[in-house]
Amino acid sequence: MKLAKIAWIAATVLLAATLASCGKQEEAKVEKAASEVKKDAVANAKAVEAAAKEVEAREIAIDAYMYAYPLVTMEITRRVSTNVEKPEGSKAPMGQFARLRNYPAVDDHTVTAPNADTLYTITWLDVSKEPWILSIPDMKDRYFLFPMLDGWTNVFQVPGKRTTGTKAQKYAITGPGWSGTLPAGVTEYKAPTDMVWVLGRIYCTGTPEDYKAVHALQDQVAAVPLSAYGKPYTPAPGKTDSAMDMKAPRDQVNAMDGATYFKLFAELLKTNPPSAEDAPMVAKLAKIGIVPGQDFDAAKLESAVAKGIAAAPKPAQEKISVYLKEAIVTGDAKVENGWLFFSKTGLYGTGYRNRAMITWYGLGANRPQDAVYPTSEGPDILKKYSGANKYVMHFNKGEMPPADAFWSITMYDKDYFFVPNPINRYTVSSRNKFKANADGSVDVYVQHDSPGKEKEANWLPAPADAFVLMMRLYWPREKAPSILDGTWKPAEVKQAS
Repeated sequence: MKLAKIAWIAATVLLAATLASCGKQEEAKVEKAASEVKKDAVANAKAVEAAAKEVEAREIAIDAYMYAYPLVTMEITRRVSTNVEKPEGSKAPMGQFARLRNYPAVDDHTVTAPNADTLYTITWLDVSKEPWILSIPDMKDRYFLFPMLDGWTNVFQVPGKRTTGTKAQKYAITGPGWSGTLPAGVTEYKAPTDMVWVLGRIYCTGTPEDYKAVHALQDQVAAVPLSAYGKPYTPAPGKTDSAMDMKAPRDQVNAMDGATYFKLFAELLKTNPPSAEDAPMVAKLAKIGIVPGQDFDAAKLESAVAKGIAAAPKPAQEKISVYLKEAIVTGDAKVENGWLFFSKTGLYGTGYRNRAMITWYGLGANRPQDAVYPTSEGPDILKKYSGANKYVMHFNKGEMPPADAFWSITMYDKDYFFVPNPINRYTVSSRNKFKANADGSVDVYVQHDSPGKEKEANWLPAPADAFVLMMRLYWPREKAPSILDGTWKPAEVKQAS
């Protein structure tokens, strides 16, 4: 009995110990499971937080990309345009002029949408070290304009016949931080940035005699650093870089990844500061590591932010390019009788998307008061022009394009280049002698084949296939009828029966 009792007690103790052990094991399992759930929850929370950060960074980077697009494009354009030892065609070293002597040849596809109205006189300046003195000769009442663009593509000054008259003029283009004394007779134009692009245009009729006259004026346009003003000055040969990418600037910019793009942008901000009205955008930039005056290094950012920046270029480029049509809804562009034109160019304020889009399609655009460029790809939004059809533009008496300088309508193929034709006519303009109808109205014939000898004075030759028309109104009239206030509209291009 005693042994049995002992055995029973031992069994009870063993059972209790076993149960206790099982309880501890279960408790450990529960604790482990709880720990793993907590760990997974923390990981999931971090993943959600990282995903949210990446999305936020991507959206900010898209806005930042559009904001930066003009400045980055200007810099790449400057590099390509000045990478020569001496002036050659449309290129010239920094501080020297490229003087284009002729309208582009019909087979010259260097620049899209070339004009056959003005000759360009162009220079890039760096005003970070000292001012540059620009001298413009007496233009003898000839129309000209010398818009000055800052690094953000804003036209900050535009000397010319409209604004300053045609007598001889001298300007000191000074940097944003410069102060000092200027020579007598020199007017200061303070640039908002150290990068300045002077994009001069002088009206030319294209005759041999007028080419010669304009060439003489071009040769008198000069730019010298302030320290050399009034002294003999010979510019040094340009410094060239044989390794520099010389492809089209837009293609270069659009090929950059996000980190490369914003690294260059941050570098440019050091000498091309944002304006005061850009303060909200500057605050946004800081969230993705871009601070004016500081270097940018994507490798030092949080992974989520870096991923967001990497994902931004393509959607940003899409938003820039499609704004060409969306601008009609926002009011930055207008469509009248099949002609699209922009009402906010040259000075953009905080219209960053509009500014980026103008940079994309028409870098170097003037203020509307200096030039408006209605463009038409078809008689209406749904149709495109074709050389298989015949078209007519009808202008009632006294209703030709109202411009105080000149107007023109240029024919381009679908890629915006001049169209070869038997009479070598690429444009009709205010200098044409049109054959008027009995009531004083004028019909312009837009077609591939000649409308007949008696009508050829009014013929704008078209290619056999698709084409585009661009109207230019330089110094558009400000009082009615005016394209600026909508009291004048471009004439419809109607398909002839």
